[in-house]
Amino acid sequence: MARTALVTGGSRGMGAAIALRLAQEGVDVAITYVQGEEAAQEVVRKIEATGQRGLALRSDAADAEAAGAIVGQVVERLGSIDILVNNAGVGVLGPIESLSADAVNRVLDVNVRAVFLASQAAASRMERGGRIVSIGTCMTKYVPGPGGTLYAMSKSALTGLTKALARELGARGITANLVHPGPIDTDMNPADGPYAEPQKADTALGRFGRPGEVASLVAYLASDEAAYITGAEMSVDGGHAA
Repeated sequence: MARTALVTGGSRGMGAAIALRLAQEGVDVAITYVQGEEAAQEVVRKIEATGQRGLALRSDAADAEAAGAIVGQVVERLGSIDILVNNAGVGVLGPIESLSADAVNRVLDVNVRAVFLASQAAASRMERGGRIVSIGTCMTKYVPGPGGTLYAMSKSALTGLTKALARELGARGITANLVHPGPIDTDMNPADGPYAEPQKADTALGRFGRPGEVASLVAYLASDEAAYITGAEMSVDGGHAA
């Protein structure tokens, strides 16, 4: 029986690449999305083209009830939850004095609370060998300029969560790890966009990463080969933090 994964925010960018890579590794994959049902269904079609089952579920990570309940829907529809990839996230950048309370609440709701609640729900359903992989950011290691206080803070919280999950779930053979992408070429942050050149200059390799380069590390951490890796932070950032 194939393992089952849930990739939050899996309808585009890194999430879509992660979902497809897991499917190529023989995993049935459910993804969540907030907007863009057509894009989500296209990802499902690509998953199913690999011979695996795919499922798209509309869910807003900012909704506390939905963040945990989505795991139950995956188990009901696909039979199990073996891999959780906490990929959904939002970024609000700007001077600290300009950030509204609504912006603070939404970023913390999506980037922190939803990750905790999804991990909590998945941990209660996972068997031995389960995998929890969360997506952080290179800005937890090095913030290249002003405007990143809220985003960096929210993603930094995942370090403590990941290490605590590793300790709490280790006896059950469940691992928890954190991946920090650098600038990645996606629709939200294109490699030819107006803010691309400074980001390239901040890396040692002088380029943007590709979604597939993040997906390959996530797939490894989700595999049996990574069974002895837990509580770790790994960067796919082109040397952003070097």
